[in-house]
Amino acid sequence: MDAFAPAFPGELLPMSVITGFLGSGKSTLLGQLLRQPEMGMSAVIVNELGEVGLDHILVERIEGEVCLLQSGCICCSLRGDLEQALQKLIDQRERKVIPRFNRVLIETTGLADPAPILQLALTSPMIQRYFKLDAVVATVDAVNGDRQLDENPESVKQAALSDRILLTKTDLVSKETLNHLEARIATLNPSATQYRVLHGHIDASRLFNADPTRYGSSAEAITQWLGPVVGDAHHGSAHFHEPTDRVPVSLCHDSSIKHFCLSFDEPLDWLTVAEWLSDLSGRMGEKLLRIKGVLNLVGESRPIAIHGIHHTFHPPVALRAWPNTQHSSRIVFITRDLPREVVEESYRAFGLGG
Repeated sequence: MDAFAPAFPGELLPMSVITGFLGSGKSTLLGQLLRQPEMGMSAVIVNELGEVGLDHILVERIEGEVCLLQSGCICCSLRGDLEQALQKLIDQRERKVIPRFNRVLIETTGLADPAPILQLALTSPMIQRYFKLDAVVATVDAVNGDRQLDENPESVKQAALSDRILLTKTDLVSKETLNHLEARIATLNPSATQYRVLHGHIDASRLFNADPTRYGSSAEAITQWLGPVVGDAHHGSAHFHEPTDRVPVSLCHDSSIKHFCLSFDEPLDWLTVAEWLSDLSGRMGEKLLRIKGVLNLVGESRPIAIHGIHHTFHPPVALRAWPNTQHSSRIVFITRDLPREVVEESYRAFGLGG
């Protein structure tokens, strides 16, 4: 069986999203990243060039809102549709108006829900022709993070959807405050890797290349993508795994977010899985914040990666090979107001898991 497209990482440009609430340090982070030599072939899409503080590393304006920086990066303001902005960058790249960038970074506004960008990345034919969704990076203000998570659902969703979470302004709070905030975020999104940063300083290599298809299907890449919630292999028809040793959180926005992993030991039938996920997303898509999984399918020797946001799923991708002898299917769910028991009932209705 060869029904799934293989991953060809060399042909697609990684596209990452930098999100975070107002004043949490997105622009500071971006400015520091663009000064690093390994980021010198990046294209950056921001809402306002002036907000990023790049004037002193600006070389020239090329076309309209597109600028060339001293580092070699391309930077442009988002004045309209994101898809059109990306198409314009590709056109300029192919016409050699701008350098041949090898990565795209998109900075959202502080009040933005990153889900529409991720959905666009998973569904747009133009974007899928040139780009692949890489890491979602969120900044969280260590001084105001607790309050923002309490009061703003956008802040909660930014953290819940991210692969990497950076705690900023860490020099302005106590160690106890940092530990509490990290524990709270870990309860909210145990799959994300957290870092403490000062003035936006962090090695770019620690933030990006989160997609396991970029370097094949090593055990480390798959584990990092799915997150530590997966844990060790188990036996049986199907299992749910949830994070342990976390700080209990009863606040309204946090408590509505659920994070769990569903594991199947026996190979699954793809048509049944597809019908199940289609039914689940059709009925409860707004509650499905993000779904990531690696499947062992009947008749398919390679692991199949799936990725969805709300109602939207990326076409399944065949990874190169299983990283080890453990071939169980694992699907990680991040949901809002959707308990795991409901998801469990839904897959059983389709005869999955016995």
